[in-house]
Formats: sequence, C-alpha cells, structure tokens
Amino acid sequence: GAFYTAPAAAPHMPPSTPQYGPQYGGGQQQQQYQYSQCTGRKKALCIGINYIGMEGELRGCINDAKNMKQFLIRRFNFRPEDIVMLLDDATNPRQMPTRQNIIEAMQWLVRDARPNDSLWFHYSGHGGQAKDQDGDEEDGHDETIYPYDHEYAGHLVDDDMHNIMVRSLPIGCRLTAIFDSCHSGSVLDLPYIYSTEGKIKEPNQAVEAGKGAMKAYSAYSKGDMGGVFKAGMGILKVASGGQAKATKKARELKASEADVIQWSGCKDSQTSADAFEAGKATGAMSFAFITSMDANPQQSYQQLLVSVREILRAKYSQKPQLSCSHPMDTSILFIA
Repeated sequence: GAFYTAPAAAPHMPPSTPQYGPQYGGGQQQQQYQYSQCTGRKKALCIGINYIGMEGELRGCINDAKNMKQFLIRRFNFRPEDIVMLLDDATNPRQMPTRQNIIEAMQWLVRDARPNDSLWFHYSGHGGQAKDQDGDEEDGHDETIYPYDHEYAGHLVDDDMHNIMVRSLPIGCRLTAIFDSCHSGSVLDLPYIYSTEGKIKEPNQAVEAGKGAMKAYSAYSKGDMGGVFKAGMGILKVASGGQAKATKKARELKASEADVIQWSGCKDSQTSADAFEAGKATGAMSFAFITSMDANPQQSYQQLLVSVREILRAKYSQKPQLSCSHPMDTSILFIA
C-alpha cells in the first residue's frame, strides 16, 4: 500500500520511427534518435563490489548484483548465459571486478549491438568524484566508479564509460544503466535529466550563482548592467558563461542516436545509502527499482520515477534521477 501512482494515461509503447531533438551548431545540426522496441538481443553486465577486507568495506553490493540478475531473468526474460557477473567474492580471476575486467566486460556488452537490442548495465559499489579533465561537467568534477583494484589500477571516470558504452551504440539500441553508488547522478555523462516532475532539468544558473548573487542575476536577466556591477562582478562568470557553456558542450558532445537511459539513486552532490533491507544490506536504488517494477510491471518512466521516489522517501534522503542520451517522452512505457 505504500505506492503512489501518478494520475496519467495508460503508458504507451515508444514510437518505432526516428525522432528529432533540438537543433544545435547554429541550426546546422539536429539530433536524430530512436527508441528501442527491445525486441532484439538482451545482454547484461552486473557488477557488485563489497571491497572485502579493505577500508570502506560495504555489505550489500554483491547481493544487489545477484538480485538484479534474478530480476532481469524474471521480469524481462534475459537468459542467464547472457548475463555477465563481476563480483569480488568470485573464485575465477576473470570474474573479479578489476578495472581491466570491467572495461573488457563493458566492451563485451556493447559489441555487435544492433537497433532494438536491450543492453543492461548495473553497478553497485563505491563511487566518487575526480577533477574534470575536459570542461564538460557543470560542477567541475567527473563522476567515477571504484574497481576492486582501484588502489593501484585507478578508478574509472564517466568519460571513459561514456566512450566505451554510449558512443559506440547504433541508432535505436537501448542501454539501461542503474547505479547504486555515490555521486552517480551523471556518471554516464548523459545530457538530458528528468526528475519526478517529468520536466527536463537544465542547469539553474540563478541557484548555481548562490543566493547572495540573486540580485545581480535578476539585474543581468533584465539587462540592467548597472545593477550587475553594483551587485558584484563574480556573478557574471556563472550567469553568462561557465555553466551554460558546459551544458551546451555536454549536449553536443554527449547526445546520441541510441536509446541510453540511466537510473541513479541520488543527485551528484548526495551519497548513496548502503541500506539494510529485508535482513540483507542492499543498494537503495536497485532495491526501490526492483520493488516498484515487481509491484507494477506496466509503468511509464514518469510513474516509475514517482513510485521509486516514494519507496526511497520512506527510508533514505535520496531522490531518483533519470538521465537520457536524448529528449525523453516520460509518458511512454518502460520496457527492457
């Protein structure tokens, strides 16, 4: 009974024809993309890292990956032989979630991808932030995940994951990614972000500039340059430049013809909860997602966002976030 269902028309299947996004590059280019019908091949990669015996050991991540595997088999008819598991209790060295194994498994996931395929990536483990190397992040940081051997092999940054898993996908191929990790809001570097309101999230420059700068921002918006100078020059950088440029750059570089969606259990500035659920530690996002889908398998993206948020709200301070490689009609049915 804890589920709130958004009043909405019955979700409909995604359109099967190419769609067109906003124009960019001075109106010279327009993003073309296509939703996957998920009638092709299904492949999944599930990674669970408890960092056994290490500092910052977690309890629930291996369970998360195992739960996700069972969910994919049960709910979306994935075959066990098409699901690769990397867990740090593995006895086979090839199945350990080392940096190299993760990279090779990501490459396997997207190899020979075709339109209408359904690929699934799930990561439960530590996440973090590193200084942005290429100027595409609004907050000046790249989001990272921590392989089992990160202490000497290093972490994996969002740009790397985007280049391996998103950039190579053909038009109309689905990649669904779920992250149970800290700072995971933009870990695949997808430019379109939706919240429970179903609205697209654009960078809010007024808020980014800080409350003290609001006066200058409203003066700037009204074209009152005298007011801007009175309120201080620092605002101009934020209001007119850095962040808007970062978003525009992200849109043009990171948009894709494929159908890539990411569910994450927090905003970039929040920390994912390593929850204790039903007697076992579990990642909050994957737990809420699986619980919601099992209770109601026929949900739109919008309904799923709302019900996942309700489940999370009962125990955690996180909000779910949906990021996409293209503008998303959130009233369509979530399929995989």
